[in-house]
Amino acid sequence: MTEPVVFRPVEQQVATSSAPQPAIFNFNAYSPAEIEEAIEKVGVTKAALPLLPCLMLAVIAGGAIALGALFYSVVVSDATLSFGISRVLGGLVFCLGLSIVVVGGAELFTGNNLIVMARASGRISTAALLRNWVVVYVGNFIGGAGLAVLVLASHHLDMNDGHIAVTMLTTATAKISPSFVTLFVKGILCNILVCMAVWLTAAGHSVADKIIALILPVSAFVAAGFEHSVANMYFLSLAWLLTVTHHVPPGFDASLITIPGIVHNLVPVTLGNIVGGAGFVGFVYWAIYRKGLGARSAEVRK
Repeated sequence: MTEPVVFRPVEQQVATSSAPQPAIFNFNAYSPAEIEEAIEKVGVTKAALPLLPCLMLAVIAGGAIALGALFYSVVVSDATLSFGISRVLGGLVFCLGLSIVVVGGAELFTGNNLIVMARASGRISTAALLRNWVVVYVGNFIGGAGLAVLVLASHHLDMNDGHIAVTMLTTATAKISPSFVTLFVKGILCNILVCMAVWLTAAGHSVADKIIALILPVSAFVAAGFEHSVANMYFLSLAWLLTVTHHVPPGFDASLITIPGIVHNLVPVTLGNIVGGAGFVGFVYWAIYRKGLGARSAEVRK
């Protein structure tokens, strides 16, 4: 049976066909004060998430960042690239992880450090803030370590004549070797850039806007060798799995890649991430653009 033909007035047809379509790129970004308010509202929503959805979204985010780390490892395992080129390209492809988190929707511990804005305004409690951070951190670890198990089982590390496995072991050793203070400072610097990336994505109207906004800050922290706790959950878990399954190449010193070695990295890096994200980005922007002061700043700009 055919559908009945519906005749519309010519004026209505013209109006419908000429309706403006959403722009792929939008150059009218939200103002910093609008971004601050939006991130506060998102923080309230995140803090109120039920336990299971919050945990599941955190697992997704941990896996997403791990996929970005996997992509990075493929690039930097190519010995034909110069140091600078490999770091920059590696940083660019690592952006895959945060792109999935921001556009696809997931709960990432480092980005969620910005929930401190909602706490500073009194819109959530300290208990709700800490609950979100703990649940998301655990979920991120499950996602990152879980993907490490899958990657090992896939024999992905055998690519490039095993150079990807060597890269993973070398990367893990380099992450465990520094002192507590060095790792703490690298964690601060990393999450300043990551949370700046999240802040900038909130200025965009479209998917393209958001992805473009995060590329430079994220690739910068990767290229500079700063420390991201969630990415390290994947790198260190996979390197440890290589040691316990006896896949370490002959002559390679993997003595640092142990459970205590992993803890030695994750504790200062996590603390540094909190200071960099919640303190240097979240609290500072909240202090500048909270209600009243943000409005006065806008009037001054006019």
